[in-house]
Amino acid sequence: MSKDRDRTVYRRDDGQWVNKRNDADKASSLHDTQAEANKAAAEMLHNQGGGERTTMGRHGTIVSKDTIAPGNDPCPPKDKEH
Repeated sequence: MSKDRDRTVYRRDDGQWVNKRNDADKASSLHDTQAEANKAAAEMLHNQGGGERTTMGRHGTIVSKDTIAPGNDPCPPKDKEH
């Protein structure tokens, strides 16, 4: 799995939620809610061949990491979130 396709969802200081590709300088999209940003990141990852989506909480800590298909996680953990 290519790390350059991976995406991070986080909250900006102005309250907007950002969907950003990890190797990019600018956000791919801005959203009013974390759920909207997560959905957009998942759709983009799926269209690009899969990858890892990291979701940061309001205070900058990682709250979730998901492998989006058709990405291949060589050592998948047991999913305790879903």
